[in-house]
Amino acid sequence: MPRTELKEKFIEFLLKASAFISIFTTIGILYVLLSESTDFFKEVSIVEFLTDKQWTPLFTEKHYGILPLLSGTLLTSFIAVLIAVPIGLSIAVYLNEYSPKKIRKILKPTLEVLAAIPTVVYGYFALMVVTPFLQLFIPSLSGFNALSPGIVMGIMIIPLVASLSEDALYAIPYSLREASYGMGATKLQTVFRVLIPSASSGIIVSIILAISRAFGETMIVAIAAGQQPNFTFNPLVPIETITTYIVQVSLGDVVQGSIEYKTIYAAGIALFVLTFILNNISYYIRKKYQKYQL
Repeated sequence: MPRTELKEKFIEFLLKASAFISIFTTIGILYVLLSESTDFFKEVSIVEFLTDKQWTPLFTEKHYGILPLLSGTLLTSFIAVLIAVPIGLSIAVYLNEYSPKKIRKILKPTLEVLAAIPTVVYGYFALMVVTPFLQLFIPSLSGFNALSPGIVMGIMIIPLVASLSEDALYAIPYSLREASYGMGATKLQTVFRVLIPSASSGIIVSIILAISRAFGETMIVAIAAGQQPNFTFNPLVPIETITTYIVQVSLGDVVQGSIEYKTIYAAGIALFVLTFILNNISYYIRKKYQKYQL
């Protein structure tokens, strides 16, 4: 066999092996979650798990309702998205349409440095800086709350929204801009009536991926949110998210194999289903818009 063909076969083998490793890893994670959570649901009704408004598996009076953890996860993620989407999209529009090329080459890598900051640093920033600052304007704000970590999570995922949205806008053919200007539209009208609708698939995907990233965040909410499973959508009080609870039990004194310990797998499968649904929605939206564009 010629040397060039041998190299091609070897590279093809490596690429195929990489693909199968990722698939087998996902299958392994799913197997662990399903096998352990199945044992949990043999002792706890899935109806109770999905409808009970109390989550107290580590207390004397035990309740296994996932709704408090789910509400905490949704609340902090919603706040994060409210912060990240308008700021990230504004940055993307500025970098793509208004900033000079030299500034764009500097600002974009600088913005992405935010993604390299450890989340534990963001967590202490939320607790020690953002919360005291907000208490100056909201005296009723608890020392641990959902608002501060939600805001800081939003700051953390701004680079994700900005970078992906900017890439989507950059991919729009310049001929669309020229056609819009030729019709007498201003730059601002071109941006909001032509470019953003044309890049909407990429922008929506970036938002959904940002939500998935917020769902999976652990350290920020573990440090600043209070680790109290309250079924509430009030951002001023302490809450607990699914990921925070998993960390709490994993690092605690809960006996492995007990029903209390198996709750982390039930919570994990709930989080897996949430992110799986969001990722599939983003894939569907991308394929749908690509079909229309073709």
